[in-house]
Amino acid sequence: MSRCSVVGCCRAILKANCYHDRGHDAPCSYEGSYYMLVFGAAQLFLSFIPDFHDMAWLSVVAAVMSFSYAFIGLSLGIANTIANGTIKGSITGVPMRTPMQKIWRVSQAIGDIAFAYPYSLILLEIQDTLKSPPAENKTMKKASMISILVTTFFYLCCGCFGYAAFGSDAPGNLLTGFGFYEPYWLIDFANACIILHLLGGYQVYSQPIFQFADRFFAEKYPDSGFVNDFHTVKLPCLPACRVNLLRLCFRTLYVASTTVVAIVFPYFNEVLALLGALNFWPLAIYFPVEMYFIQRNVPKWSARWVVLQTFSVVCLLVSAFALVGSIEGLISQKLG
Repeated sequence: MSRCSVVGCCRAILKANCYHDRGHDAPCSYEGSYYMLVFGAAQLFLSFIPDFHDMAWLSVVAAVMSFSYAFIGLSLGIANTIANGTIKGSITGVPMRTPMQKIWRVSQAIGDIAFAYPYSLILLEIQDTLKSPPAENKTMKKASMISILVTTFFYLCCGCFGYAAFGSDAPGNLLTGFGFYEPYWLIDFANACIILHLLGGYQVYSQPIFQFADRFFAEKYPDSGFVNDFHTVKLPCLPACRVNLLRLCFRTLYVASTTVVAIVFPYFNEVLALLGALNFWPLAIYFPVEMYFIQRNVPKWSARWVVLQTFSVVCLLVSAFALVGSIEGLISQKLG
C-alpha cells in the first residue's frame, strides 16, 4: 500500500507541474515502477534501524507530515465546495451500471474504512516504549482515544467535503487523483508530505515483524552464529556498524518481496481494501476480544460474552464481504 501511495504521489507531483505549465488537457503520463524501486531502496536502508526505541524521530516526522497533508486535503475540499456554490453527489453515492458492481464497490469501500483502524498490530510495541509513571496502559488508553477521535474527524471531513466538492467524479485519492489542480505548489507539498509520512509509516508497521522474526529464530536456533552473531563493518567516511546476517537476509527479502508485489498490483484503493479486510477482524476485533475474556475471566454464555462474541462474528462477516469485494476489484483492475 505504501508503495502504491508513494508512486501515486511522485507521479502527482510531476503531473501537477506538467499541467501547470502545459494546461490541464496536456498528455502528462509517467511510469511508476522506477519510483517503487527507489522507495524500496530507501526502505531497505531504514529497515536496519534496530527497533522502535531508535526510530522516535522517524515517528515524529511521519506524524507531522500526516497532519500537514490532512489539513491541506481538508482545506482544499472545503474551498472547492464553497467555490462551487453547491454540494455535489447524492445520498446513493457513485452510480454504477449494474447492482452487482455497486455491491463490489461498497465492499471495497468497507475494506478501505477497515484499513484505517486496526492499529492493534503496533499498539503493544508502542506501549513498550513508554515510561512510567503514569502506568503505560493508562497512557496508551488515553493516547488511543485521542488518536481515534482525531483520525475519525479527518477521515469524515476529508471524505465528506471531497465528495461534496466533486460528487461522483471524486477520485479515490484527492491529492493524487487530480481532483485539485491549483495551487499546484500546494499539491506538490502535500504529496511530498505523504511520501515522507509513508517512509516512516512503512517502518512503524514493519518493525514489529522484524522483531518477531529476530526473537523467533533466536529462540529456535540459540547456537547459530548466522542468527545471533553480529559483525562489525567499517565503511569509508562512515562510522562502523554492526551487521547481523539473519537481519540482513530476512529484512532484504521482506522489502524486496513487498516491492515486487507493489509493482505487480499498483492499485491504491483495491490494495488498501484487501489489507483492511485481512487485518481488521483478527487484529482489531478477535484478538482484543479474546484477551479481554481471559483478562476479566468472562464466563461463557454470560450476557457480556454473548454480546462480544456476536459482535466478533458480525465483524468477521463484514471482513469476509470486504475481502471478496477487494479481490474482485484487484482482478478487475489487473485484467481490465
